[in-house]
Amino acid sequence: MKVVVYSHDADTRAEIRLAIGRRPAPDVPEAEVVEVATEPALFRLLDSGGVDVMVLDGEAQPAGGIGICRQAKDEIYQCPPVLLVIGRADDGWLATWSRADAVTSHPIDPVALARELAGLMRARAAIAPR
Repeated sequence: MKVVVYSHDADTRAEIRLAIGRRPAPDVPEAEVVEVATEPALFRLLDSGGVDVMVLDGEAQPAGGIGICRQAKDEIYQCPPVLLVIGRADDGWLATWSRADAVTSHPIDPVALARELAGLMRARAAIAPR
């Protein structure tokens, strides 16, 4: 299952990749992690299709994951589910505004991130054509 990780920060992408591992839970498919550092690259990837789930860093610069999530939900037909990593737990209302499907916060808790991502991957696998 293709999981796209977006952040301008290579260390944040590495942290997320480490939390995902080969698969975030035993009952989900293996994750093919694709890292993206810029908004244009992310939208090119989304436009080409084949993305199953996205993990977006809400603190990314210059384009944050919160705004990108909202834009993707508005513009991408059958937008893949989004796990949004927000700066603070109090920013949860921004995740709601962005229409993220799941949310976790910085500092990255690998267990929480894997749990949320696994839930999105299960849901995506349930609706994927066989």
